[in-house]
Amino acid sequence: MAYIRDFFNELYFITLDMAPYLLLGFFFAGILYLLFPKNRVRQYMGRNRTGAVVNASILGIPLPLCSCGVIPTGLSFFRNGASKGSTVSFLISTPQTGIDSILVTYSMLGLPFAIIRPIIALFTGISGGLITDRITRKEKEEQIEQADGNNELPAGLFARIKSMLRYAFVEFLQDIMGWLIIGLLLASLIAVFIPDDFFAGRASNDILELFVILIAAIPVYVCATASVPIAAVLMLKGLSPGAALVLLMAGPATNAATITMIGKVMGRKSLLGYLGTIISGALIFGFIINNFLPGQWFILPGHMTDHEHNILPAWLSIGSAILLVLLIINGYMKKYFRKKPEETHAAVSPAAQGSIKMKVTGMTCNHCKQSVEDATTSVKGVESATADLANGSLTISGKDYDIEKIRYNIESAGYKVTNN
Repeated sequence: MAYIRDFFNELYFITLDMAPYLLLGFFFAGILYLLFPKNRVRQYMGRNRTGAVVNASILGIPLPLCSCGVIPTGLSFFRNGASKGSTVSFLISTPQTGIDSILVTYSMLGLPFAIIRPIIALFTGISGGLITDRITRKEKEEQIEQADGNNELPAGLFARIKSMLRYAFVEFLQDIMGWLIIGLLLASLIAVFIPDDFFAGRASNDILELFVILIAAIPVYVCATASVPIAAVLMLKGLSPGAALVLLMAGPATNAATITMIGKVMGRKSLLGYLGTIISGALIFGFIINNFLPGQWFILPGHMTDHEHNILPAWLSIGSAILLVLLIINGYMKKYFRKKPEETHAAVSPAAQGSIKMKVTGMTCNHCKQSVEDATTSVKGVESATADLANGSLTISGKDYDIEKIRYNIESAGYKVTNN
């Protein structure tokens, strides 16, 4: 019983620490959604290789894309004319940070970490993009036209504010809420079951510790925001700041699904540039933090070591935590309990007419849903396309559209199509 009580106690205080900064981050995410729709971002990621790589990394750092959402978004840019280098730059820099993750990092790891993370994301993004451009310069780059219906913002101030709030507190929250919950639960379990001095003196040298964390982080999915409480609790148990940085870099930026999708769509050389940059960047910057930067920079804020000294008023932390829980409940209700549209089945033929339903696997977030819909509506004759995340289906309506072209576009974006 004592372990259960301690677990919920840790979960409560970690949620209190994160909630105000998460909500503020979601709000800024909504603002960025209005300022940088997908078609505007693509304008800066074209064929001017060096400039496009730099632009992609700069644009990717604040964008509020979850680690799984950045893949379909980045690959969509690539299919619409972005170079391989700028796409890799975007894929490296974006999942490491995000405005919500930066604010949570400030809350739980302190100001130096909150500044260092985007700087490293910028450097590794640009480096990876330039390396990828160099090793793939002789490869032919394909281009698939896709529609961008989600870039047409509603007219009028009130309608845009409503769209911003819906994206921030419904769509974006839905994309990360599952992994956010997992991150909070893991952090609480680590806090309760791992001794406080677990990592102290266990690694014979810093480099070994960096490699161990790297090997554990690469295949596992955890979003940039959810990785912060895990890193903070591990540092309380004696993990070095450099190893914590390795977790914060490699955890969000790599996972088995991401590696497979990049290799399939962009080729092995692009995947090599992507993985090589993340691995080398995490190890190099982790080593620099442990050996060349002042140790006092990475002392955790007082409220992380003593729950009685939160830097925000208690009423604000508690109110934010309650609101966050309610928003997560609302997100799950909208995702899994909304009214389903009527299903119409039809035979799938090379040229189809009317409404059909297909199964699409690999969709994990609202950005995946939008990418599949865009890939479908870009085909001549398609009037509408609606993807359903809950059951992995795609409903298509139109006249004389080419099913094989739809299948090709969707699978080129990294998903798998099967007939229903």
